[in-house]
Amino acid sequence: QVQLVESGGGLVQAGGSLRLSCAASGRTWSIYGMGWFRQAPGKEREFVAAISRIGGSQYYVDFVKGRFAISRDITKNTVYLQMNSLKPEDTAVYYCATSDAGYNNPRNYNYWGQGTQVTVSS
Repeated sequence: QVQLVESGGGLVQAGGSLRLSCAASGRTWSIYGMGWFRQAPGKEREFVAAISRIGGSQYYVDFVKGRFAISRDITKNTVYLQMNSLKPEDTAVYYCATSDAGYNNPRNYNYWGQGTQVTVSS
């Protein structure tokens, strides 16, 4: 089992920035990829960004490229999502997740955090 705890969500004005953190514990040696997903009210959960835990390879969906940056600290088993130039449509609950098989396929993610709310006001 892998346990994940997110932090860093909140309320920000459009154009502002937030940094999300997600700390993993438990079977961290089994983690291959660490990713961020989000779910807005009335919408399906969507993949946002991911990073391979060891090599640091990154993946972003098109609508966050150039605005969001994912990084990780192996020593702390923590993944970060720096979100800049936030838009009201970025409002959602953001979930951290881990995969033990690949990092850029959302179907591989099998452990999830509880989520953190991000609200962007216009």
